[in-house]
Amino acid sequence: MSGDTGTPTDRVKQLLPWLVAVAFFMESLDTTILNTAVPTVAAALGVQALSMKAVLSSYTLAVAVFVPVSGWLADRFGTRRVFATAIGLFTLGSLLCGLTTDIHTLVACRILQGMGGAMMVPVGRLTLVRTFPKSELVRAMSFVATPSLIGPMLGPVAGGFIVHYLHWRVIFFVNLPIGLLGLYMVWRHLPDYRSDNSTPLDWVGLVLFSAGIALLSYVLEVFGDHSLSGREMLALLGISMALLAAYGRHAMTEPHPLLRLVLLRVRTFRVAVSGSFVTRLGAGGMPFLLPLLYQIGMGFSPVQAALLIVPQPLAAMCLKMTVPHILARVGYRRVLIWNTLLMGGCIMLFSTIGPGTPVWQIVLQAFLFGFCSSLQYSSMNTLVYADIAPPDASMASTMASTLQQMSMSFGVATASLAAALFIPDAVRSDPAQLIHGIHLAFLALGSLTVLSALVFRELRPDDGTAVSHGASEAGAKPAALE
Repeated sequence: MSGDTGTPTDRVKQLLPWLVAVAFFMESLDTTILNTAVPTVAAALGVQALSMKAVLSSYTLAVAVFVPVSGWLADRFGTRRVFATAIGLFTLGSLLCGLTTDIHTLVACRILQGMGGAMMVPVGRLTLVRTFPKSELVRAMSFVATPSLIGPMLGPVAGGFIVHYLHWRVIFFVNLPIGLLGLYMVWRHLPDYRSDNSTPLDWVGLVLFSAGIALLSYVLEVFGDHSLSGREMLALLGISMALLAAYGRHAMTEPHPLLRLVLLRVRTFRVAVSGSFVTRLGAGGMPFLLPLLYQIGMGFSPVQAALLIVPQPLAAMCLKMTVPHILARVGYRRVLIWNTLLMGGCIMLFSTIGPGTPVWQIVLQAFLFGFCSSLQYSSMNTLVYADIAPPDASMASTMASTLQQMSMSFGVATASLAAALFIPDAVRSDPAQLIHGIHLAFLALGSLTVLSALVFRELRPDDGTAVSHGASEAGAKPAALE
């Protein structure tokens, strides 16, 4: 490993966590700030609110596609150049998103944002790992993890206030001063690490994998919109499955594959990533459905809707310190099975919320859902490392991050599919029927989440002991952050 900075100075060690934290905050804020603004943005662009699913899912899908190449780019071109490029792309994408006048251009600009976000977080983590000795790394990672918790809490509130008191375009413009400051700080203070022996990029794997998941996401988004016939959708679905199967075969013979699928033979890793994927298919659609319920169905303002969502990330922050103790005392198998059932039940309970529901009940349900979600994601993310050898930790982190972003994108698509099935076009203007359709969607997503508990039955009672008894350290690993 080489670089032009030599041994990092004390000033670099002081500033680097702040710099990476700012980038993490900008990226985590952007994933949630748009949620409460969906109805307002849809009205401004002249489209149905359900059509905004592509705007939400395109960002996370772009992140999933480009995360696997972020480490290779950093090794090849240096952490400083790649991190600066990531911030530049994210900032440029934010500017263009704020200037768009139609939904198709907005989706394209969100993809550009996602390309930048895909490189910001992994390369930032990589820089920290290469700068700090192990004795200082846990403290640095814990500090950087804080924005990833605060961002989701401030995002809905900031989005609600912006669209209510300012203009929806400001949602994207708030990234501009942060991005410009980040670029300046990167060129002044970020260490420049690169590898002298970087492996060649798996271009064939990148094309097969990217095309396969992009096409699959498109099929999920258009399903129920009647823009394609059933035969055409089945054909596209078949092509996407063939592309992904071709990548699977390619990865088994390629010496340096984009994603090393052989790691799925490790049982705890396989259960962690597959269980996380299926769980997020149900829970990942909640940020899309809740604003529709609160604003369009119940008539709340964007600010009121945002405040009703805040208890979720607030509960997640409160639970973070107790997760290691829960896992050490109860064990991964029992936590993941029973908490998945509770999480699915919490989702289904949202089907009881309507115009006459007391605010305290909505807040309590949001807090309980946030509590279960935090325990679920923290458990799954730390289990990833339970039986992974140290040389494979980086690839395990990449695969877990990629599948996590894919599941977030597919989760929005699943929620919009459920909404499209239960809310026909003819009744979308009737709030009562709209609420009924969203309630049915909650029941469907909750049932899917409950079924995902079956995945965790493959775990053994003693699985994860190596990380549960040291979960405070495991929770600070790069891929274990939520």
